[in-house]
Amino acid sequence: MDFLLNHEERQLQQLARTFAGREIIPQASELDRTKTFPQAIYDQALSLGLLNLTVPEEYGGAGLGCLALTLVTEELCRGCVGVGAALSINSLAADAVIHHGSEEQKQWVLPRLVAGELASYAATEPGAGSDVAGLQTRAVRDGDDYVLSGSKTWISNANLASFFVVFARTGDGGSTGLSVFIVERSTPGLSVGEPLDKLGQRCAPTCEIFFDSCRIPASQRIGEEGQGFRIAMDAFDHSRPMVAAFGVGVHARCLEESLAYAQTRQTMGQPIIRHQLIAAKLAEMSTSLEAARLLAYRAAWLIDHGQRNTLAASQAKLFAAESVMAAATEAVQIFGGMGYSTEYPVEKLFRDAKVLQIYEGTSEIQKLVIARELQR
Repeated sequence: MDFLLNHEERQLQQLARTFAGREIIPQASELDRTKTFPQAIYDQALSLGLLNLTVPEEYGGAGLGCLALTLVTEELCRGCVGVGAALSINSLAADAVIHHGSEEQKQWVLPRLVAGELASYAATEPGAGSDVAGLQTRAVRDGDDYVLSGSKTWISNANLASFFVVFARTGDGGSTGLSVFIVERSTPGLSVGEPLDKLGQRCAPTCEIFFDSCRIPASQRIGEEGQGFRIAMDAFDHSRPMVAAFGVGVHARCLEESLAYAQTRQTMGQPIIRHQLIAAKLAEMSTSLEAARLLAYRAAWLIDHGQRNTLAASQAKLFAAESVMAAATEAVQIFGGMGYSTEYPVEKLFRDAKVLQIYEGTSEIQKLVIARELQR
């Protein structure tokens, strides 16, 4: 395997790194404190070509692959994973349309994303998160329409989205009864709640969505009836390398901040990096970072080369989530009492890291997926 990035990938990575250092890091603390969506940063990233990377060129996108998205996402999330998540989440909705939508649907929604509109991927419900097959929102066929009723929760960017990719039940219980729909924000009966308060990633809004007998044309169904579960699993194969990159970005920042602090903070007459236990923490943090990064890149590389990446994507997401939480914990420990203070960024990194063990499939779900794949 060739571990070297090509010239275009290196340029894109450097562009994202420079952008994060110049625009995201200086604003991250204030955006977190005020729980403000980074609209100005979003607009700048859009103009620089850092967004909509996987949208094909014929619809106005960059036409790049999952690895390019993973490289850019890592750098944005090194600046702030809340910002990075808010900027990257369009790709979830886009990928469902790119890989499973009709030509008419692609022409309808993909250019809107390239133009700067936001979309949300609406699967999670109050009683079903990792259990996609347990979704209860229903879409009942009525002539040439479907009538959509139910609710979603923890939906990223829902308060700002122009349209939603919504998973709903069209058949009996289980994985074979789900379908997927494109639902416009303006649809009568659709309402979005206020952003939910949360521990970390606070500048990336997540909301409830309510569907009260929303009537939508059958032409807005993505794929055939009953294909929703397969579409959701395919979406995870595309999105989990990106979410693993969320963790890699935070992990890199934890190491960067810890190393800088350990070289300047002195105890017992010397920088604390010269104390063996602190040095060991940094060594372990560095090693797990490289492992997480390689797993994420491999999962993205596989799907770009037409290979099934379900096992690799779950391994990448699991390891990145677990290792970044460990790294964030150690970063606070290295900073000692100051790590518990908002004066330094590591307390925010700690708060931001936790949800990576939960969304896009919990760490426990990743282990089940990995075990299932090992038995194939």
